[in-house]
Amino acid sequence: MQLTEATWTDADGLDTDLALLPVGSTEQHGPHAPLGTDRLTARAVARSAADVREENGEETVVAPAIPVGIAEEHRQFTGTLWVSPDSFRKYVRDVLTSLASHGWRKIVVVNGHGGNVGALREVCADVTRHEEAYAVPFTWFDAIGATEMGHGGPVETAMLRATDPELVHDERIEEASAGASDGWGEWVSGTNLAFDSAEFTDNGAVGDPGEGTIERGEELLEEATAALVTLLDAVDERDR
Repeated sequence: MQLTEATWTDADGLDTDLALLPVGSTEQHGPHAPLGTDRLTARAVARSAADVREENGEETVVAPAIPVGIAEEHRQFTGTLWVSPDSFRKYVRDVLTSLASHGWRKIVVVNGHGGNVGALREVCADVTRHEEAYAVPFTWFDAIGATEMGHGGPVETAMLRATDPELVHDERIEEASAGASDGWGEWVSGTNLAFDSAEFTDNGAVGDPGEGTIERGEELLEEATAALVTLLDAVDERDR
């Protein structure tokens, strides 16, 4: 069930303690992909997994996606929004505990932004240790081992082609590829000298978005959905 589309009486009638909380970011993804890429992909994976479970007769609550995360590393690119790690952790924690207050005490946080990973692990641990709830983070591209991830590169562009194709600017793909960097950061002796993406990519993209086909996107969505369903089954069965 999508909470944003349900009435409170619909939500009250659910017989489940399992919920999904999509979390993303509003940040640049090159000239060809939307600022909301991370929120859109996280939401798509969460909804897809919930649909699979519903087909199997198992209810799952899908909360509204959190749209702004820890993304100051993209601050030089117009439209990027960010909050401090402390603000992010507190906000996510409050959303998790409000879900738990309604009886949805087993929660998987479906993340689409690399900058959120550390904070989400911390806040899920804190909620699990100190509240009557169990929360775990799930980052979809890490779960499927998307090694060519980049940023606004082939993986995210492909995923968007599968989930929100109308938001990909095909006429800018060549431009995005030309201004993209090959990798994330400036590495010396195992240390990344760059703190902001503008230090190593001209237009914000990392990796060649031209390689992000819809066929690859459909594969990614299927793999991420399967990984999340497997995790949800494990969380559902876990005795806390």
